[in-house]
Amino acid sequence: MLRTPYRAFRLVAIAEAITWTLLIAALILRAVAAWDLATTVAGSIHGFVFLSYGATAILVSLNSRWPVGPTVLAVVSAVIPYATIPVERWLHRKGLLDGAWRTQEPDAGERRWYDGLLRWFLLRPWALIALIAAAVVALFVALLIIGPPGGRH
Repeated sequence: MLRTPYRAFRLVAIAEAITWTLLIAALILRAVAAWDLATTVAGSIHGFVFLSYGATAILVSLNSRWPVGPTVLAVVSAVIPYATIPVERWLHRKGLLDGAWRTQEPDAGERRWYDGLLRWFLLRPWALIALIAAAVVALFVALLIIGPPGGRH
């Protein structure tokens, strides 16, 4: 399912949009039925997927050698409800999601300082997934400790 950068990015872009729907529905439930648990659950799911999307966007950006502009656009698009879908389509049309994971040694002129580490992790997807999951969980917990946007009610 995640055999290419395109498929990985598309999966998390769609998941991020779906969790926006959950969060918006939960906000409506909280406003109409005063059901705060809905926003707690949906907000947590959305927050986790939001962070996962950002991590995946950065990973794909490094792998595919994106310029800074598309990288920032991809990451920031998660802040706007449903924007990850048109951004994913735009990146695909521009060819920025083409190609495979960089598991081979690049030519001398194409090397970047992070290539060795990136290739090591791409050749060990279990380690890459564990690293990303650990980073997302650590950031998620830190953000839970800080509190939700707008403060606690």
